[in-house]
Amino acid sequence: MTQAATPAGPAAPAAAPPAVAPPGAVPPARARWLPAGNPLKAAFFLTLLVGLSVLFLYPFIWTVSASLKPREDVFDNRLIPATWHPSNYVDVWHAAPVARWFVNSMYIGFLASFTVTISSGLVAFAFAYFRFPLRNFLFGCVLATMMLPGAVTMIPVYLIWNHLHLVNTQYPLWMGNLFASPFYVFLLRQFFLGIPRELFEAARMDGDNYWTMFWRIAAPLAKPALIVTFVFEFVASWRDLLKPLIYLRDDQLYTIPRGLFVLLGQYGPSAGGEGDWQIIIAATVVATLPMIVIFFLGQRYFVEGIAAQGRKG
Repeated sequence: MTQAATPAGPAAPAAAPPAVAPPGAVPPARARWLPAGNPLKAAFFLTLLVGLSVLFLYPFIWTVSASLKPREDVFDNRLIPATWHPSNYVDVWHAAPVARWFVNSMYIGFLASFTVTISSGLVAFAFAYFRFPLRNFLFGCVLATMMLPGAVTMIPVYLIWNHLHLVNTQYPLWMGNLFASPFYVFLLRQFFLGIPRELFEAARMDGDNYWTMFWRIAAPLAKPALIVTFVFEFVASWRDLLKPLIYLRDDQLYTIPRGLFVLLGQYGPSAGGEGDWQIIIAATVVATLPMIVIFFLGQRYFVEGIAAQGRKG
């Protein structure tokens, strides 16, 4: 007995094929800075991040706020001033030759950074490329000089500059960098060791000498490390107070830290001033802003340098 055929009904719609992401497309996901998994862990991470950010930003925010207050409200701990007094920044430029100090710090920092970057790069390249007897021993001697406290060499170095009749000039603030820095030599040597030696051998076969090998191969490939060296030394020169205190006498030669020291003695109550802290704090903000700009300009090279070291490891 055959079963009767039933009339065919309307055809069911075919199921849609699953969507396939095009090659190379990244599916939407949570933000990279959020940890995957437990939401409590994410909440703890965000709380810790916000707390540390406030901890580090609060002193600078307080300084900017205090620089915009009148003298009697400087230490009231309000982040939003009750009375705004932006003329403090105008008073700073009239209270002392701050513009001159600013220019001095800029070009001294540039000279110090440029000279130490070039000299340390050349010394580091020599230790990384050349094979000569006692190379590791000499490199260890260079690093050993980092263990000498600055107070040990302070008087002999001063006597040298005084013998050269360069005291009360700005030359001692940067000319010492012509002889390289052990820390930067170590930093740059590590980068040069990561460059394949075959590149230098090929350049030698093409007729390059050692100078052109450094400028055409080593320096471009180690650009993140060279820029980090430049930025580090610029920041160190910008905030250095000890050398200007030792060598500078004329206020037209002062750098920003030396000038702030003078303003502190001129307006601070401990030195007989009237306690015009708003001028001192406004000058501090002016001195800090260039460092913030330099950090934002150089931070990508910090990341590149760390990533390069990680690839080599």
